[in-house]
Amino acid sequence: MNSQTTQVDDLRLVALPSALNCTDLFVRFSLTEWSLPALLDDVTVAARQLVKAVIDNTDPRRPGFVTLRLRVAGDCLVIEVEDDQVARSHAGAPTVAGRRTGAVPLDGRGKLVWCEVPLPQGVTAAGVRLPRRDERRTQISEPAPAPTPPGVIDPGLVDRVLVGLKRREW
Repeated sequence: MNSQTTQVDDLRLVALPSALNCTDLFVRFSLTEWSLPALLDDVTVAARQLVKAVIDNTDPRRPGFVTLRLRVAGDCLVIEVEDDQVARSHAGAPTVAGRRTGAVPLDGRGKLVWCEVPLPQGVTAAGVRLPRRDERRTQISEPAPAPTPPGVIDPGLVDRVLVGLKRREW
C-alpha cells in the first residue's frame, strides 16, 4: 500500500444488510466527485465484498459498526473497511478476485481490511481532480425580536392558545 494519500472519504455504517445499499451509493458519490467513473464497477464490487464479509459475521441482534473508507493513493484507489468485532480481529482478509488485499488487527477492537484497485492508465493520485465546492453563503441573521417585558402578555401567544383550544374537541 502506498502511504501518499491525496484524497480520502469515509462513511460509518451499522453492520446490517442495509449497509450494502449505502456502500453502493457512497462509492458512486465519491467516484463521481473524483471524476473516476471508469472505476465504478470494480470499486463497487470490491467494496461490497469487504462490507458483506463483516455483515456475514455480525450478530443481527447486536450489530456493530463498519467504516468504509476510499483513499486515492499513488497509482491506485484503496478501499478500506474497518470493523469493531473483536472476534474477527485475527481472521484474514476476504479474497477479491484479481485484487491485492490485506488485513491488519486493530488492538483488540476489530480489524482493518483493505483492497487496492489500480487507477486508470496514466492517472496518478496527484492527477485526480479534487471536488470543487462553492463558497458557503453566509446567512444574514435576522435581528431577534425584542423580549416581552415581564408581566406583559404577548397578544400573539394568546391568539395561538385560543385558536388551539377552539380546534380541540373536549
